[in-house]
Amino acid sequence: MSAFARILIDRSEGRELDYAVPSEFSGEIRIGVRVVVMVRNRRAVGTVMEILEESKVPGLRPILGLVGGETTITPVMMRLARWMADYYCAPLASVMKAMLPPMLRGERVAAKMVRMARLNSIPSEDDLIAVGKRAPKQRQVLERLVHEKDSVPVSELLSNCKASDATLKALTKAGWVDCTELRRSSFTGEAEEVLPARRPVLNSDQESVVQMLFKALEAQEKKDETPTPFLLHGVTGSGKTEVYLRAMERVLESGKSALVLVPEIALTPQTVERFRSRFDHPGEGGVRIAVLHSHLTDAERREEWMKIQRGEARIAIGARSAVFAPLSNLGLIIVDEEHENTYKQEETPRYHARDIAVMRARLEECPVILGSATPSVESYCNAQSGKYSLLELPKRADGQLMPLIRLVDLRLQGKRSKTDGGLSTPLRIGITRRLELGQQIILFLNRRGFSTSLLCQQCGHVCRCPNCSLSLTLHRADDRLACHLCGHSAKPPSRCPECRDPGIQHAGIGTQRVEETLRVLFPKARIARMDADTMSRRGSYAEVLGKFRARQIDILLGTQMIAKGLDFPNVTLVGIINADIGLHSPDFRAGERTFQLLTQVAGRAGRGETEGEVIVQTFSPASPSIQHARHHDYAGFFEQETSFRRAFRHPPFTRLLLVQIRGVCREETFDAATSLAKTLNAMAPPVVEVSDAAPAPLERAHGQYRFHVTLKSASGALLGQLARELNKAMSFPEGIIMTMDMDPYSLM
Repeated sequence: MSAFARILIDRSEGRELDYAVPSEFSGEIRIGVRVVVMVRNRRAVGTVMEILEESKVPGLRPILGLVGGETTITPVMMRLARWMADYYCAPLASVMKAMLPPMLRGERVAAKMVRMARLNSIPSEDDLIAVGKRAPKQRQVLERLVHEKDSVPVSELLSNCKASDATLKALTKAGWVDCTELRRSSFTGEAEEVLPARRPVLNSDQESVVQMLFKALEAQEKKDETPTPFLLHGVTGSGKTEVYLRAMERVLESGKSALVLVPEIALTPQTVERFRSRFDHPGEGGVRIAVLHSHLTDAERREEWMKIQRGEARIAIGARSAVFAPLSNLGLIIVDEEHENTYKQEETPRYHARDIAVMRARLEECPVILGSATPSVESYCNAQSGKYSLLELPKRADGQLMPLIRLVDLRLQGKRSKTDGGLSTPLRIGITRRLELGQQIILFLNRRGFSTSLLCQQCGHVCRCPNCSLSLTLHRADDRLACHLCGHSAKPPSRCPECRDPGIQHAGIGTQRVEETLRVLFPKARIARMDADTMSRRGSYAEVLGKFRARQIDILLGTQMIAKGLDFPNVTLVGIINADIGLHSPDFRAGERTFQLLTQVAGRAGRGETEGEVIVQTFSPASPSIQHARHHDYAGFFEQETSFRRAFRHPPFTRLLLVQIRGVCREETFDAATSLAKTLNAMAPPVVEVSDAAPAPLERAHGQYRFHVTLKSASGALLGQLARELNKAMSFPEGIIMTMDMDPYSLM
């Protein structure tokens, strides 16, 4: 044994222990390697943090073995992990865990199998009639399988047909159906061959931006200067993706790698297709692309990860956690739609992938491009102050005008809009006209389900979730009430549970109800709905978008998964059914989120030769967020929003630390939060503003009560120091949990 290693043990409170390195592992133990060791009388897995020439600890145990046998965390990523743990007040072990897929952490993970059903032979009409006479459900299942023309997951089949497993067993016994178990597969962007795409001609704005990026890349190669992060502010349809592609071409030509982050898993297939069409062509000198997102199985994620680590893929594309992709010789990081709150991790470590991308780029000494049509206030402030370099694309790439946005004041629509499933008269007229012209329509409503609540007209009782401070949403397709936060489900009552009145009614409108209304008003239109309920089947997102692209769908209705990133030239009308959702929530970012969402949704219209039109339905037409979105006026919105935030000392003009206390008993939780606030007031210097303990806007979630204490300071380092001291100073009764969130993106 010639050396020693300091190892961070998984699932420990940051414990780093020294171990001896056996001679047989002497050439393999390096910083970042995952190893197996003994802790007391049990085997444990950890990460090598340091290599030591000597250790003062006597009688050290030896390292037992390696996990995977390959370095999994580079020195740069190790530095990033330590920075994250310090900045986000998180245990280093939890940061290391976030950086690696489960199978590379040495954890045992069960293979994800799925039961699939397929027809052994296609039944005739006489066969279906005979089966249907004795067992109608069996006929329904057979007809469904005939329609599918391929294997289908059993769970999906039985759910769609509202049938039981006994029905399937009877069909299997009769020889009609065969069931097998397959390993669950995922979309990785390599399912089918993608033809090479032509390089479009850049307009003058794009050309100017690309040349500025090329200069930065050249300076990086010469090591002349540390690259400044770029903020690419381009209106919807301005060709930001083509700018990304040109910058990546230059980076890949120099032998380096590139990382692309997208905010939504749903956007990943579309992004992968676009990048593969430019780069990934085997036999033509192409560059392989790896895809990383949470919908991959553990085995698939490991496969993609190792593809990157072995250097077989020089482009990594994925959602939030892809920021940790083990790319070597990194030459460029791109964060698309940098404003999206989905980049923020809501579990420990509570990091923001955009900010991690900026820090990783600094450590890797490579440029980072943050792109958006609606940049976050924080990023645009950084551009204004010179911390970021601002690049702008003020016009659409094809020269088309921005869509005309019309507001419909729902206060003037009377009761008719309620009976018409949320569709106002101007919107119904607009849909009719576009259908007559053979054009396509996108309708946006960020509420799934049939109605958002059940309300008793007699006593005012609302059916609420027993675990959360939320009303239950009615899903009429499966006749159930559901909580969209914790998943609680219940049968809808026929009478008011409070006063027993039979007049309990639907209140609020969800996508299911709008779809039902559309099918009544436009019976000949081909309609598809995209929300969490309809997109549960794997591949369904890509399937629906493929049909929409092929113009086999006339009206696409959906939640925020259709709000961004979609580019369909035949879409000439976008309808926003309720622009007020989220506008009045008790969060200082509510106005910014509304402006961003409306701008992004409106940007789906008019991307072809026909000018687009957007109809925005709202009860708050005078809202600054809605008015600025209507006029495509980001500068005006930014000026007003920053004046508001400066006046009330909100980020980015101060740093924010949110401390949450939660527990099952309201009184105990409130007492703990009050004690916490008093301790913080005693600990904090005068430059730190500490709030009183207050109920969270969403006071109860997942059966626990939640109370907030917020800290404001101009210094993030000072807040971090206070957080570390607080962790040591505070102890709570059993069942009371404290969490800390630096730079929170939601105060709910």
